[in-house]
Amino acid sequence: MKDPRDIIKRPVITERSTDAMADKKYTFEVDVRANKTEVKDAIEAIFGVKVEKVNIMNYKGKLKRVGRYSGLTNRRRKAIIKLTEESKEIELFEV
Repeated sequence: MKDPRDIIKRPVITERSTDAMADKKYTFEVDVRANKTEVKDAIEAIFGVKVEKVNIMNYKGKLKRVGRYSGLTNRRRKAIIKLTEESKEIELFEV
């Protein structure tokens, strides 16, 4: 099995994702080769919580130009994690 910290790259902090934290839904950018089971196991190992559901979205790279050179940005994979009702909150921000 891969190291859990190689699967979970970073949390996605947007206005929509912070509003979803009230419903115990957390958004993370994950490795593009990771599946739902690996993401679930990594979140449970890192944060010590129980995961109820995992939704994953793939994003293609965007076309960018610099002068006459064009290329693509890196593709991304985003996972939305829903915790069970009895799970504790994940502390993304230090108070």
